[in-house]
Amino acid sequence: MQRFYFRLQISPTEYLRHYQGSAGRVVVRSHDGRNLSFPASNLRQFVSINGIHGEFCLTVDDNHRLVSIERRSP
Repeated sequence: MQRFYFRLQISPTEYLRHYQGSAGRVVVRSHDGRNLSFPASNLRQFVSINGIHGEFCLTVDDNHRLVSIERRSP
């Protein structure tokens, strides 16, 4: 398994596009410079009235399939 760390700052308006289906994927750059793409639906648990903000850890299996996304503790 591999872990990738990244920061997200998505406004409520921007995430609404993902929620409504007009933008189905989120693309981020990890702290080590890699581009990651994953379904926006995996972020629903982190949505607040202010959007989605914070440091996250994305874990993938050996076939690069998403295992989990977790918000890192401050």
